[in-house]
Amino acid sequence: MNARVPRGIRDNLRFLVAEVESQVKNLGIYLKTGSPTVALRVLDRSGYAHNLKMRIHDSCISRLARGKEDAAGTLTLRALELIATDLDRITELCRECVRHMMSVERRKHLKPKAYRRLLNRIGQGIGMVESVVMESNTRLALELGRIEHELDKDYRKLLEAHTAALKRKKSTEDLISGLFIAHAIEQMGTALRRVSESIISANLGQPVHMERYQSIQASVARLESPEALDDLRVESIAETRSGSTISGISRPDGAGRGKRRRRGESEEYVAVYKDGPKRKLKEERAGVESWHEIYPGLAPRILSYHKRGQSAALLIEHLAGHTFERILLHEPPELLAKALERLSETLRSVWRETRTKKAVNARFMRQTAKRMAAVYAIHGELERGDSRVCGAKMAGFDTLLDRAERVEERLRAPFSVYIHGDFNVDNIIYDPLEKRIHFIDLHRSRYMDYVQDVSVFMVSNYRLQILDAPLRRRIMRLAREFYDFARKYAREEGDATFELRLALGLARSFTTSTRFILDKSLAQRMFLRARYLIEQVLAVDPKRAVDFRMPIQKIFLE
Repeated sequence: MNARVPRGIRDNLRFLVAEVESQVKNLGIYLKTGSPTVALRVLDRSGYAHNLKMRIHDSCISRLARGKEDAAGTLTLRALELIATDLDRITELCRECVRHMMSVERRKHLKPKAYRRLLNRIGQGIGMVESVVMESNTRLALELGRIEHELDKDYRKLLEAHTAALKRKKSTEDLISGLFIAHAIEQMGTALRRVSESIISANLGQPVHMERYQSIQASVARLESPEALDDLRVESIAETRSGSTISGISRPDGAGRGKRRRRGESEEYVAVYKDGPKRKLKEERAGVESWHEIYPGLAPRILSYHKRGQSAALLIEHLAGHTFERILLHEPPELLAKALERLSETLRSVWRETRTKKAVNARFMRQTAKRMAAVYAIHGELERGDSRVCGAKMAGFDTLLDRAERVEERLRAPFSVYIHGDFNVDNIIYDPLEKRIHFIDLHRSRYMDYVQDVSVFMVSNYRLQILDAPLRRRIMRLAREFYDFARKYAREEGDATFELRLALGLARSFTTSTRFILDKSLAQRMFLRARYLIEQVLAVDPKRAVDFRMPIQKIFLE
């Protein structure tokens, strides 16, 4: 980071650090002596720190506006903006402490030594800031971030002492002011922790908070020597709708498996790091482990699992190849054809190996009903009740769901297989060199009707927001080809109600996917297709259910 700090910003940052250090020292003197002169030194210098902060901000914005910074330079400038803001915030908190102290009538009720202990920790941290920034020292940044933890322990002791004194109901106003002072100093520790996070983010190449960095460290330490951790870079790959973040762990120098990509090349990672809610990550770990037991080689290996409170992290084997979505949108037709052929072969093998005789009902309509509140929250215009058009009754969508759910009770898959559970085009990876398929994001895997995966895959193609006409035709063609594969499999296995269940499965996926789409036109087309499919199913004579055929050409138009 040091080489990337422009001289003008570096000089203003040095002045700002010196000013903050001076303000904290003056606050300590005032808390000890109560000198009005020292109080004024703190209160009268608010403009100087603010001006230094604004100079740093203006310089950073000016350089960013030129558009000449690379990704690392951009992260550095943004980090410097945040650091300047947090340093200025410490001076604001110093002034806040002085104002609270000025309202105290009898200082003997407070604990000045405890305050000085807190301020000494703050002073220690401020003294580290310049070195941390200029040396790009991640380890020193971590030490800076840990100051908040030690500060919090001292703050809790002080809080307990003041709370106990307040219960005696003597000098309550002074004690409350003392609590405000202690809290303000504790907030200075939070500002220092944010400074630390800004520096670590710039060094890693991705915004990251302290807890997440420590989780990354704990996860990656099983792969790397402690000395090598500082060389790792974290690059965001995706964010899931469940609140998890997915990042690639790589090396800037190209050592090991990970190497920095050149323009036009794909990144190679040491591993993939995923963090988020503990429940979701625990489910994913269980899903991956179950795939290894049931069908080895399809899922990535879990390299480490780390949990902290209600959060958790997985370090997952990086799989070579491309997602099916990338192949569909960016690769030659020949590669897409090979990927689809290999995917079909893999699914046939999985379904054959994991098949059980237990009949199962996916209850697509019940799944849909549970998500309708979320759909209507995004697309309120789709929520319509029963109505009449030219005297003819028109059932509302929720009414159709109720009717279809009753019909679906009679529709059971004659067997169950182990499914992916979230079979979107971005959760399937094809390695063209090894000619292998891999599955990722497996927290919903279970024994179920294979039609669930078939319908999710088909709709995940449809909902890609692509306007280019030739590419759009290619997407629709892939969906129909996958349907042909699944229908052929169903006939071979004697699955007579495959088409009816697929219609309901597609209706479910078309409907529920709209809650992730803000394009009103696309959402409307998907919703109307769902309604049409449900109406087609409801119109079927139960005695002739096996004769139903999916109107595939109408649904997946070129």
